[in-house]
Amino acid sequence: MTTPPPAGGAPGAPAGGPGPVPSRPARTPLGHTAAQETATATHYHPGDGLFAWLSLRPTVRIRLTLLYGGMFLMAGVVLLLLMYYFVREAMQNATLPSLRLGPGVSLTTPDGDVIRSQTELTAWLNHYQDLQAEHSLNTLLRKALTALICLAVIAFAAGYAMAGRVLRPLGRITRTAREVASSDMHRRIQLDGPDDELKELADTFDDMLDRLDRSFDSQRRFVANASHELRTPLAINRTLLEVQLADPDASPEVQQLGKTLLATNERSEQLVEGLLLLARSDNEITDRRPVELSEVALRALEQLRPEASTREVVLRSELNPVTVSGNGVLLERIALNLLQNAVRYNSPDGWVEMSTTPAPGSVGELVVSNTGPVVPGYEMEHIFEPFRRVKGADRTRSDKGVGLGLSIVRSVVRAHGGTIEATPRPGGGLTVRVRIPGP
Repeated sequence: MTTPPPAGGAPGAPAGGPGPVPSRPARTPLGHTAAQETATATHYHPGDGLFAWLSLRPTVRIRLTLLYGGMFLMAGVVLLLLMYYFVREAMQNATLPSLRLGPGVSLTTPDGDVIRSQTELTAWLNHYQDLQAEHSLNTLLRKALTALICLAVIAFAAGYAMAGRVLRPLGRITRTAREVASSDMHRRIQLDGPDDELKELADTFDDMLDRLDRSFDSQRRFVANASHELRTPLAINRTLLEVQLADPDASPEVQQLGKTLLATNERSEQLVEGLLLLARSDNEITDRRPVELSEVALRALEQLRPEASTREVVLRSELNPVTVSGNGVLLERIALNLLQNAVRYNSPDGWVEMSTTPAPGSVGELVVSNTGPVVPGYEMEHIFEPFRRVKGADRTRSDKGVGLGLSIVRSVVRAHGGTIEATPRPGGGLTVRVRIPGP
């Protein structure tokens, strides 16, 4: 089981005695679990960054759409300005034919003005030319802007469709990565298509998955084979020691030595069993069945009552009916390991409370709270690591486990697709919250 730091001192200080004050951690103590941090990092919150004005998550597809449409719009505006400039220059450089008034001849304009001299005629022609040029330019600008807006809408729609087609292989890579993250290490992308950057990325990702899959399989096989091979000599040792202890003619010294060796052998057997279970529980549960979580918790409570009574720890329970999907034996192991950890690392006259409740989203929740030594918040990220122990802890005693209990719990929870969170209680001890998806 995982050993919390002793109360009143730094890790490694004797329990109950004076010890040095724990140094300030190099980083800020974590207030969230790793799963919560991952969820926070992968979810966009409007109001952050350059795309704060977007109410939607600024995906790469939206960014490419804005880029394609924006470039087309900018090019259209520049082209419109150049066209407006060139047409205006052409109209200004255009000359009307020379007209002359004869003696005694007058002209009446459309506005009703009478022109009687050549100077008035020239001025009126220039003014009329400017008015017609301005009207033509305004009409051209208005119609060009209307066409540009319509084409921009078409460009944004085409850009969105084009971005989706370009990013389709990337979506396939993402879906495969999610399936691999959910413990399906045998999935591969196997992307077809032209030999471009995306196919190179997919092939590199497949190669990485192959190496990781081989490495994990090799590790699991090694742990399983080593555990099986160690079972036989440990069983033989236990039998020989029990036979020797049953001999009535054995001296007290031999009896004491046999008991010590038997306790050490028992701890080794627990270590081997824990390693074997840890290797098996890393795999995703494929054969899922509806399991009543309150019934599983009740069986674990009944198994731990004698040990809790011996250690003067009070067990409390509030078990509400809730059904989850998984393996009943492994779910019972979760409850049993959490109770063992809470009972064994408790204080006399302490208590352990277990509850099962339904949570939003068809999720079953198992909560175990206990009194005990004060655990610093910055130790929470290491509490589920295998063989996590404090400095100076006695590694020869077997009454408190072998340091694999919480690691097994985390592996089983992950295999069921659930989450686990441990938080320190202000008065000492821990609160461990496990959520398992429902059927």
